[in-house]
Amino acid sequence: MPSVLVWADIPVTDMERAMKFYGKVLQVQLMQPFPGQPVAVPPQDMGPVAFDLAIGEGLKPSSTEGTRIYLSAMGDIHGMAKRVEEAGGQIVMPPTEMGEMVGLICFFIDSEGNRIGIQQPGHHQQ
Repeated sequence: MPSVLVWADIPVTDMERAMKFYGKVLQVQLMQPFPGQPVAVPPQDMGPVAFDLAIGEGLKPSSTEGTRIYLSAMGDIHGMAKRVEEAGGQIVMPPTEMGEMVGLICFFIDSEGNRIGIQQPGHHQQ
């Protein structure tokens, strides 16, 4: 079944800082499609749900409000959590087992102040 979620904006206030942070955490090169544009995107082959870093009116980073998104741990939630800290983020909930239905989840505060989740499926989901 295709994913119901098709796109997510991660609000930022400093695009260069956010691109550096997410580039390190995700181990990819993010790019702005056009120099000076208010968005930056990862490579298109990262999965069925796309996201971007977005700066602009009505976009406010938050650790307590709004929608919460989860990034795929890509099979290594502990490694991704370590890269979050190495990139200057803060782990606010370390990788925690949530049962077979959910698997492992972790929460961090990114370089912009957003609370973001990381999820690694349980064994039966992989």
